[in-house]
Amino acid sequence: MRILFASTRSAGHFNPLVPFAHAVLRAGHEVLVSAPEACRVHVARAGLPFAVHGDCTRADVEAVRKRARGLSLEEQNRVTLTELFAGVHARAALPGLIANVRAFRPDVIVRETAEFASLVAGEALEIPVVHASIFLAAGDAPDWGEIDVALFKLGRRSQECVWRQPYLTLAPRSLDGAPHARRFRVPPAPVRPLPDWWNGSDAPLIYVSFGSIAAGIGFYPRLYRDALDALAGLEARVLVTVGNDADPAELGALPANARAERWVPQSAVMPHADVMVGHGGSGSTLAALAAGVPLALVPLFADQPYNAARVAQLGAGLVFDQDLGGLANGIHALLADPHAAGAIAAEIAGLPLVDRAVWVLAAQLVGQDHGLDAAA
Repeated sequence: MRILFASTRSAGHFNPLVPFAHAVLRAGHEVLVSAPEACRVHVARAGLPFAVHGDCTRADVEAVRKRARGLSLEEQNRVTLTELFAGVHARAALPGLIANVRAFRPDVIVRETAEFASLVAGEALEIPVVHASIFLAAGDAPDWGEIDVALFKLGRRSQECVWRQPYLTLAPRSLDGAPHARRFRVPPAPVRPLPDWWNGSDAPLIYVSFGSIAAGIGFYPRLYRDALDALAGLEARVLVTVGNDADPAELGALPANARAERWVPQSAVMPHADVMVGHGGSGSTLAALAAGVPLALVPLFADQPYNAARVAQLGAGLVFDQDLGGLANGIHALLADPHAAGAIAAEIAGLPLVDRAVWVLAAQLVGQDHGLDAAA
């Protein structure tokens, strides 16, 4: 069996595909990732074969973002999905994606939520397409018919709404209640010590990360520096990662308890973290909760406010404004009571391993729903 995984450019969009791709490889099948050139570094880090397809220009992206500024969060998300991801991203990707599909001849295509060109390519070449969610609340997504209109303009003729199709997810039911989700978990990575950046200190570790996009769209270095300053007085070790596109030197002199790095694997940090300060991105939020790490969340855009609100509702974290007022006190409260995050970790631990997702993909070859219970 050959599986092609299709993604847009950023780590937050590509990384949720990685556990499924590795599961396919462990089962003895072939894998290829088709994505824009900007995704190459993330694909290489995952150790997966890569074929590039086209990407839109920075000017295209900025034009859509300009139209979205000043709108409500719901309208910003609608414009971003319909005009950016189902629009300029998909148009730029489609020719190269079709070429990659023709060359690799996959039996199934697996797409991430915001990658839409594969729906057109799969229909045109009669290859089944499976959705792997990058959201924690995909089941609550509005039924935006405009996305289907945008895909019709690209050549898709199916009348099936993309939001109603069954999908793969690593989110537990408490975070994503959609009845048609097929849920899996990633086996925990081996626990290895972090570098001793704090001279032997065993103080609580506060992990700070605002994802792969925030640094490049105006939040760096201000928000990161403000977080470091807010945590400077704590008896804690603070690790901040800024992403590949930012220079840690721009943060200036760091507080004595802090260390800044471009990138550290989250799977390496989470077993040691006591609290995470993050933006509410789906990937990092899920990784923290799977490890039982409570969250101090500063939502910035997209689905992050919804994720943050759900985490707070479950008692597994606190939500803060971007001025970070009360962050230090919030960290004290989360350190004192991590039990709700631990309960979600136990829920995730009860899900089937991601290797069983290969059964679902194999079932697509004969046009059948495998019938795997979403909670099994």
